[in-house]
Amino acid sequence: MKTISIVVPAYNEQDALPIFYGRLTAVLSSLPDYGYELLFINDGSRDGTLSVIKELRERDSRVSYVNLSRNFGQEVAMLAGLDYARGDAVVFMDADCQDPPELLPELVYWWEGGYDDVYARRRTRKGDGPLKRLTASIFYRLLQRTTRIEIQRDTGNYRLLDRRCVEALKLFRESQRYTKGLFSWIGYNKKEVLFDREARAAGRSKWSFPKLLSLAIEGITSFTTSPLRMASVFGIIASLAAFVYMIVIFIQTLAYGNPVAGYPSLMVVVLFLGGIQLIGIGIAGEYIARIFNETKSRPKYLVDEHNGERETNIREREK
Repeated sequence: MKTISIVVPAYNEQDALPIFYGRLTAVLSSLPDYGYELLFINDGSRDGTLSVIKELRERDSRVSYVNLSRNFGQEVAMLAGLDYARGDAVVFMDADCQDPPELLPELVYWWEGGYDDVYARRRTRKGDGPLKRLTASIFYRLLQRTTRIEIQRDTGNYRLLDRRCVEALKLFRESQRYTKGLFSWIGYNKKEVLFDREARAAGRSKWSFPKLLSLAIEGITSFTTSPLRMASVFGIIASLAAFVYMIVIFIQTLAYGNPVAGYPSLMVVVLFLGGIQLIGIGIAGEYIARIFNETKSRPKYLVDEHNGERETNIREREK
């Protein structure tokens, strides 16, 4: 019997977890030909999320959990899920039910049909405001235009991965991660499944605008060096424009005796060029900061507890 591991990163989801578990187990009962592991990754929750998970484990032997030592973020929690999942396939789901568990049979169907990565693409996004939908659309299109990898648009983490995809993703131990891009990077045989994204079952979204902006920067800087090239192009354009302007002023002065432009025009040029320089330095700084973080070679996460047993964290789970 094949086993499917359902990995659920959870951060302050005590109200949503019982609803999610009820809907998921109802779906699993319709797929009796598989074994299941429900692997919850508690990402340093400050509410009763861990207690709820432990209660679920007491009454359902399929439930297991990893309790991280603090909040490391969803991207790292997903890495922990990859390290600890034991199934022939791994399914990532959000605990807030925005990824409907009822879609799982279709994901399994296409997996059995020979696909290695069956990903769910959002057809509609309930609960997201117009601004969030607009910025998400702009981000995906910008990322696609600046990288050579075909990035999947309007997709989240909801997908089924064959074991060989899981083993491939476990090879990526970078500190600052953009897993959605890694899903595209590894390739393999992919299948798209459309679904309507639901509103949260309970609680509030943990993704504020600054966090979403930070994730977008991670995505762009992780998969393309185009911002560095753009900074160089802007610098070249500005230099050429300044050179042409200098020749124009020189000719006007010789031919017509026109005085050199005064203080206002000089300040505009200086501030414009200074702004371009600062933008270029900032872009270079983003990449240098990532080099700095990677060279420290710190463990990606630390585990406090795994299924009731305290971890020593002598080494990372998998490398």
